[in-house]
Amino acid sequence: MAGHSHWAGIKHKKGAADKKRGALFGKLSRAIIVAAQNGGGDPAMNLTLRYAIDRARKASMPKDNIDRAIKKGCGELGDVNFVEVLYEGYGPEGVAVLCDVLTDNRNRSAGEIRKCFEVHGGNLGANGCVSWMFERKGLFLVSAENADEETLFEVALEAGAEDVKQDGPGFQITCDPAAFDDVNAALEAAKIPTEMAEIARVASSTVELDADGGRKILKLLDALEELEDVQNVTANFNIPDDVMAEVSGE
Repeated sequence: MAGHSHWAGIKHKKGAADKKRGALFGKLSRAIIVAAQNGGGDPAMNLTLRYAIDRARKASMPKDNIDRAIKKGCGELGDVNFVEVLYEGYGPEGVAVLCDVLTDNRNRSAGEIRKCFEVHGGNLGANGCVSWMFERKGLFLVSAENADEETLFEVALEAGAEDVKQDGPGFQITCDPAAFDDVNAALEAAKIPTEMAEIARVASSTVELDADGGRKILKLLDALEELEDVQNVTANFNIPDDVMAEVSGE
């Protein structure tokens, strides 16, 4: 899940993931399977696989699970046939929503996602209806506790990052997807840990939400995230920090 405030998004998402770790591991395994299926089982030669493995490790997924998923993707443990599909629609308050899906049954996935939208005050749209509002970027989040702004600027920009800016309790770094590996390697070399490091969709504009709108959109996104086939949900909303604290009951 990601809105304009990526820190708020990952905090909310981590809370849900901690309660449903088994489901999270299932999603991460599926991402590894598809990456290996499409590009081979060697992460040194398959960047998509490397990123999927990195995400799994950051979620404390056991090594045996990771190795088994790679073998499945390479056909060593039987055939698998997942396909990548992007579903698009509008949530409450006109928020644009994208769902990245890995599925072995498009009809099932479409039906489940459509129902989620309808139950939570949104509607599933046609291909291209909202994806034009988003741009693929390399996205990194770094806690202010782990790096000062000046050091982060120097390391990230020298490696090819486009922008470094304050975001909540830390910093957000964005780059062209082609520069993702260089920026990631530079941060690792400088021993700067990241809270998020992935190729993500970043919205060109956002819908500002109050507490009521925030609750509605988060209920929709949570419901979508719970679906087995859904890998990631992105939306173009922004909830101010004070409102997010109210919505989260903090």
